[in-house]
Parts: sequence; C-alpha cells; structure tokens
Amino acid sequence: MYKLTEEGRNYAQNGLPERNLLNLASKGQIAVAEAKKLENFSIALQWAKKNGWIVIDKGDINLTESGKKALASHSHLETALKNIGTGKVLDESAEILLKRNLIQKIDEKLAGLEKLRGMEVINLTPELLKTGLWKDVKFREYNVEWPGKKSYPGKRHPYRIFLKNLKDKLINLGFQEMDSRLILQDFWNCDCLFMPQTHSARDIHEIFYVDAKLPPVDKVQAQKVGGEHEKYWGYKWDYEKSNRTLLMSQGTALSASHFPNLKIPGKYFSLAKVFRPDVVDATHLLEFYQLEGIVCDKSMNFRHLLGLLKQFAIDVAGAEAVKFYPDYFPFTEPSVQISAKHPKLGWVELGGAGIFRKEVTRPFGINEPIIAWGLGIDRLAMFNLGVTDIRELYSSNLKWLRENYYYAKD
Repeated sequence: MYKLTEEGRNYAQNGLPERNLLNLASKGQIAVAEAKKLENFSIALQWAKKNGWIVIDKGDINLTESGKKALASHSHLETALKNIGTGKVLDESAEILLKRNLIQKIDEKLAGLEKLRGMEVINLTPELLKTGLWKDVKFREYNVEWPGKKSYPGKRHPYRIFLKNLKDKLINLGFQEMDSRLILQDFWNCDCLFMPQTHSARDIHEIFYVDAKLPPVDKVQAQKVGGEHEKYWGYKWDYEKSNRTLLMSQGTALSASHFPNLKIPGKYFSLAKVFRPDVVDATHLLEFYQLEGIVCDKSMNFRHLLGLLKQFAIDVAGAEAVKFYPDYFPFTEPSVQISAKHPKLGWVELGGAGIFRKEVTRPFGINEPIIAWGLGIDRLAMFNLGVTDIRELYSSNLKWLRENYYYAKD
C-alpha cells in the first residue's frame, strides 16, 4: 500500500519534470540556457538523459529517436504514478518512485480506515489521529447518564490496610515497633511472664508445642527468672523445660523477650500473630493478631493505662462505649479486662492489660513501672470494618472484598 508524497502529488497533476522537458524539446532544438527556465530542470535533465530521450550537442538539447517515440505514449513510471491509490498492483516502478521520494508506504490497517471517511464512529483511535481522518468522520453522541460497567480494580485487602493504618498511628504517637516472631521458647512465652511450670495458671493459655530447634536461652538470665519462681511459687524450676519450642500464644511474650535490651523511658508495640487451641466461632479463631504494647517510665500508673485503652477502643476501633473489669494475669498486678460495645454483637471482650509485677521485671534489672496491654486486633477490625463474623477478615469472599471500599482510598 502506497500514497503520494507532496512532490508526487505535484507531478501527478503537472507531469513529471522529464516529461515536461520532453514536451519543450518536441518543438525542435532548444538551448540549455533556455531550458533551464523549466521548473525542476536538473531533475528533468537527469531522468531524460537516463531514459535516452535527449542528447546535448554544443549547448543545445535535441530529441533522440527514443525521445520522439516517448512523446506518443506515457512511460511506465507515469502510469504507475497515476495508479497510486486506485488499488492496482504496481510493478517494479514502485521501487523507482520510492527512491525518488514520490510515494511512500502506508500501513494496511491505516489504509483501510479510508472507508470510514464521512461515516459515524464510536471511538477516537490512535489510527484516526495518525491519518487525520478524525476530521472527516462523525462521532456518535455519548449519553453521560447511562450507567457504566462496574470496575473492580486490584487493591489491598481491607484488613491488611487496617493493620497498616494502625501501625502508622502508633508510630506517629511515638511508639517504636518491636520485631515479631511465630516460634519461640517456653521461657519467653510463660516463664518470664511468671507462669509456674507446674501450675494451673498455664491453662490460661493453652499452647501449640512444635518440634523446632532454637538457640537455648541465656542460662544466667534464665536462672534469675527461675529464682523468682522458686522464691514465690515454692517449686524446683527446670531450665530444660524453659527451652521447649512453641507457637507464640500471647503477644506479651514479645515484650518479655525485649526486656534485656529495653530502653527506659520508652514506648513499644507489636502486631503479633498468636496461636491458641480454641473453638472457632464468630468471635474466636485458632490464630489471630494481637496488639501488644508497653510503656515504661517512672511516672506511669494505672490511670495512664486505662486512658490508653479507652483511646484505642474509641479512636481506633470506633466503639460506642467501653467497660473495664478486674481480671487476673500471673504477670500483671493490678490487671484489667477491656470490653467494647459493638452495634450488632453487643459487648465484646477486646483484651487484657495491667502493670507488670516486680517479679517479672526485677530479673532484668528494671525497677521502673511498665504498663502493658494485649488487645485482639481482629476484634478491633470487626468494629472498624463493620464485620459481624471474625472469619470474614480472612475470607476470600469476592463479593465482600469488592463491596468493601471503606479503606480502598488508602
């Protein structure tokens, strides 16, 4: 497929330069100086001589016999030039016309658009812009009130966005994030939190023990913790038992594992994945996230703790109301449980909190008070996302994921 260049269109209308020179010389001998007045004389002279139509003798141009014959008919080049755009197949003349820059190749797809000229089209395409045909077509009117097709672009899971936003809020409040883990030793999960190795207090957190190898805990540090156990609980503490490996059952274990390097004063948090054998229902899962946090400073007291818990429940979870109840944890005294009111589920327990006992902090040389809390983040998310079944947070229900745009803007 070809189309004429601007020069080619000129020659198609007014004749090739060599044809014009041939016509001029047909009247008889003509001086070169006179012929130079002809438009595009140099091009005409070049091709007329190449075709064998003329000879130059002593400054005059004369026709040859071949030139006289050419006067009576069009050359194959002129015929090819006129056939451009008609759809006729060109012979070897196309190669010459291309070299002379009288024609150029065009994309077949673009050439096929010519049939659209004057017709109605729906879309403005790149091809219409390239060819300039957009000026010669009529675009169909578009009804802006017609409902379009729903689009569901990819986005982060609403619960993942909730966790990210929560983390950002805590960092902006000056909290430092603690590194988390899934598997750790019994020492950090239970012993450091003042749960006797042989006491029913450990029943508070049923545990998934796993067959994994971790480096043994520091024996000197462990014996300091064990000494507090033996002094208070009155039993023989076992170092070997403290090195059993398990899936972390409570986020507070992370706080304990950071005691050896704790900077005071300081505020710390972690979004920890924890595991507990439980009956799965609308508010319970076998694995879930906990928001674990501690604040250590000599000025901290129980009122500070309650204020923080209330802020989390109302500002972060959007709870309607908050209640506090006395509670028991082996590692805190006093201890408290926090519950928040859900518009559909009613009062839901969010977690527990308290001030670490001296028996917990003393083995690590910490004498300042530390307030601590562990909140069920999954339940906080239920409030925030309007979910009534905790299992939906981990669901691949496309209908719920597509319709939940609450956090999509983030």
